Amino acid sequence: MDLERPYALHGQVAIRPEPFGALAYHYGNRRLLFLKSPALVDLVRDLGERPSAAAALDAAGLDGRARSAMAAALGSLLRAEVLVAR
Repeated sequence: MDLERPYALHGQVAIRPEPFGALAYHYGNRRLLFLKSPALVDLVRDLGERPSAAAALDAAGLDGRARSAMAAALGSLLRAEVLVAR
């Protein structure tokens, strides 16, 4: 995942809040994914409003190990087609 590119939630993905974070369901490929932290859910929802994934990570106040973990999670969501490049 290129953090300097802009991304957004895929148009066919619905996010349902849960106590642990959220469930993301892709209506196109029928995949169900667990977003295991509320911080990740907030980041995913904020991506579409930011000029890049790096800007969304910055806005979330993430640095160091937390930033690396969230960037890896975003990469996984991109590969799962939960996120799309804008």
